Amino acid sequence: MTRNPVLSLAPSQIGPVRVAVTSDDPLMRASVQRLLAAVPEVAVVPTADAQVVLVDLGTDRERALARLPELRAIAAPVVVVVPDGSFVTAALAAGARGVVHRDSIGPEWSAALTAVEAGLTVIDAPLAENLVSARPAPAPTSAPRPAIGQLTERERQVVSLLAEGLSNKLIADRLGISDHTAKFHVNGVMAKLGAGTRTEAVVEAVRRGLVTL
Repeated sequence: MTRNPVLSLAPSQIGPVRVAVTSDDPLMRASVQRLLAAVPEVAVVPTADAQVVLVDLGTDRERALARLPELRAIAAPVVVVVPDGSFVTAALAAGARGVVHRDSIGPEWSAALTAVEAGLTVIDAPLAENLVSARPAPAPTSAPRPAIGQLTERERQVVSLLAEGLSNKLIADRLGISDHTAKFHVNGVMAKLGAGTRTEAVVEAVRRGLVTL
């Protein structure tokens, strides 16, 4: 499980972390709730009372991808359960603060929930390895990636807003600039980070430490 080393691992309050579990599979939901109920550091509660929500995306790929936009409607930080590593980038871009593998059910899940409640972003180690290995190696003739310092302050603001999933128009509104200028900055950020898509730009920015999801 990867963790942001800057933030403290201490919980934000005394007592167990209040966790809600959601899943289309009632058997999966019941088994996870029983598992977490046996962990002293976690208290299973309804979604309305939760500090962290554990969302099982299921095993159907199309259904799982279709559910990702629902994450932003959840008020509490979200840890998603994914069937494989191909979902990591999309889950983070959709606002998940933690990603765990469906087959790794056990103590790692309660640790991930506790860490996310403390303000960290966590990814199961095997999934993190998949995220890194999924990035294609640059061609021999490609120019080297620019250093972190080459992003301007405005571009750092833009990449932070990209990490929130904002469109160019919403970025423009947030920064008080025109839509055209926002698009110009987004394109510049993507070029400097060597990204082909907005999601890739967010992932690269996280890797470089420019933003924390």
